[in-house]
Amino acid sequence: MRYNRLKAELTTKTYNRDLIEKPAGNIYKAVSIISKRAIQINSDIKSELSEKLKDFETYTDSLDEVFENKEQIEVSKYYEALPKPHSLAISEWESDSIFFKEDESAQE
Repeated sequence: MRYNRLKAELTTKTYNRDLIEKPAGNIYKAVSIISKRAIQINSDIKSELSEKLKDFETYTDSLDEVFENKEQIEVSKYYEALPKPHSLAISEWESDSIFFKEDESAQE
């Protein structure tokens, strides 16, 4: 997924509590769902970055040699500039892009 296309905040923002809890009916459920989605997003970004950085791996025995690879630096800068996973998850939550299902057995 292209996370740079989402309009997520790069800095801290205060959110309207009522708008956050409305889809789930409970602020605690909403925060739980958002946090689980943030963990998924973080995992996706981490695996995507690892795949891209595998191309730049070099195997040397010497610790004295440090190679600067401009392409590797550009890839790293791109991922550093992305919004944080929790901000992306909240953005998805506000746009109703997160699907969640109530567990019927947990309500008893």
